[in-house]
Amino acid sequence: MIMGKQKYYVVWQGRKTGIFDNWGDCNEQILGFKKAQYKSFISKEMAEIAFEKGYYEYAGKNTTKPEMPEASKQLFGNPILNSIAVDAACNTKTGNMEYQGVETDTGKEIFKEGVFKDGTNNVGEFLALVHGLAWLKREELDLPIYSDSKTAIAWVRDKKANSTLEKTAHNAKLFELINRAENWLNKNEYGNKIMKWETKIWGEIPADFGRK
Repeated sequence: MIMGKQKYYVVWQGRKTGIFDNWGDCNEQILGFKKAQYKSFISKEMAEIAFEKGYYEYAGKNTTKPEMPEASKQLFGNPILNSIAVDAACNTKTGNMEYQGVETDTGKEIFKEGVFKDGTNNVGEFLALVHGLAWLKREELDLPIYSDSKTAIAWVRDKKANSTLEKTAHNAKLFELINRAENWLNKNEYGNKIMKWETKIWGEIPADFGRK
């Protein structure tokens, strides 16, 4: 079995606070805990420093990937701040999913939907992207829209959510939204550029829920 790289998890607010060397122990402290504050780091040293500095020093920042070479940063440049960004979050244990769109430069919330039961992250990313496109069209804004999901971008391009999500007693609303999103894509034209958010270079997308 191929083992992933060791991560360390800081819990600033949860049932117990501290540094944990595995996701299971961390998850026990934050699952179902209202307003839990936690983050993963690639080294114990980084985690110890972060625990001392506090959650808000790291909220929304990428802490699990090494720095990219300067040449790569120059290749991609900086994100277009006059834009909107979308993202989704899904709890893999419960299937609870939600998505949102924000102003890229300020992080101000534009829309937020959910929680939906028995969903997937890909479905949430797709719905967020279409919701964002529809919002931009309604507001008559010629702004680009960022997503960090290659899958969602491909589904929007193909005007079809190629999802393997199974129907349950709890997710009928999600299938209704997927159908509405596909219909919107087939009936509407838009000039907004859909752009990939380069997480490895720019950090987490501004619409990220901060739960990694």
